[in-house]
Amino acid sequence: MNCLVAGGGAAGFFAAIACAEANPAASVTLLEAAANPLAKVRISGGGRCNVTHACFEPRDLVLGYPRGGRELLGPFHVWQPRDTAAWFADRGVRLKTEADGRMFPVTDLSATVVDCLLGAADRAGVRVRTRAGLLSAGRGGPAELAFLARLATGEILPCDRLLLATGGGRSSAGLAVAQSLGHAIEPPVPSLFTFHIDDHRLRGLEGLSVPDAAVAMPAKRLASRGPLLVTHGGLSGPAILKLSAWGARELAACDYRFEISVEWSAGLNAARARDELRTGRAAHPRKQVPSWNPFLLPRRLWERLVDAAGIPAETVWASISNEGMRALAAQLTACRFAVAGKSLNKEEFVTCGGVRLAEVDFKTMESKLVPGLHFAGEVLDIDGLTGGFNLQAAWTTGRIAGLALAR
Repeated sequence: MNCLVAGGGAAGFFAAIACAEANPAASVTLLEAAANPLAKVRISGGGRCNVTHACFEPRDLVLGYPRGGRELLGPFHVWQPRDTAAWFADRGVRLKTEADGRMFPVTDLSATVVDCLLGAADRAGVRVRTRAGLLSAGRGGPAELAFLARLATGEILPCDRLLLATGGGRSSAGLAVAQSLGHAIEPPVPSLFTFHIDDHRLRGLEGLSVPDAAVAMPAKRLASRGPLLVTHGGLSGPAILKLSAWGARELAACDYRFEISVEWSAGLNAARARDELRTGRAAHPRKQVPSWNPFLLPRRLWERLVDAAGIPAETVWASISNEGMRALAAQLTACRFAVAGKSLNKEEFVTCGGVRLAEVDFKTMESKLVPGLHFAGEVLDIDGLTGGFNLQAAWTTGRIAGLALAR
């Protein structure tokens, strides 16, 4: 039996290894368009490789997926982060868990994971071909349900089973092949990106962060919570990245121009903020307002908010008017910013969109329309939050697809 895996990323390698290990008699060939496979694994986690997330209850794990969570519930009962960690440990790669749940190899080197996958594929007998991307595929060949795959090299290869694991994005060859074979494609748009904001309140604060903020896009009823980071171009951090993921389609539809509201201390509403400010005024009447704040915000940020509220720097707490209190409370709890564009989060490139999930059997990752055609990874309309969720979806769908190919 000939099995062809298109895509040399995490999902493709995991599927090819699973297939070859489960059925040593099968011929398994993995095709990668680039010169070096596993490129995204190499840069994951800033070069440390965020292998997965330490969430071992499937019903909780699926909450990390803006799209595809419902469909992944069953697969996560088959293969979840605990299984991923055990698989790598069995092959000499131990993982460690950080405070935020992200799991990395103890070496803190993505090369450890890459070398493990390359070695496992070699030992299983997978034939890895680079600079040999898939261009098209259709029915044909010696068997009734076989495929003929045309490669960028000009070759035409027959195969009995075809797995598309070429990733997402508009340039994904796998999406073009899936569509040519009759599948509907949800249009790919970026996910997990930072916000461009040019605002005097943020200028010069690059690198400043707050540990727990709330960000909302009132016009679209989108909201998220978590650490917030000021960058040279605007705002980033988990709170922004989560909002970008959950609102990926809505934000694309408005060409990444919209307004957000920031609550610099999550859970602090305007009424409570005013109460805290009045308490501070009574407790520290002679202190200058910029020199002390009851919310433990970074001093430079606090000074900007005080200035934005129209309170002069030399003002002491005792002399703040009620109007000034209201203005400062508004800056603390509903600080509005105009967003005008986006940037990638570091080197990550995640998209939502891909093969429509209703057309895939998630027990085998096989097409419901084309027998023998399987999918894994980001070629599907699945995307996760930052923190190891996207790689876990790749391991899970790759493993299930690989075992199905072997049968």
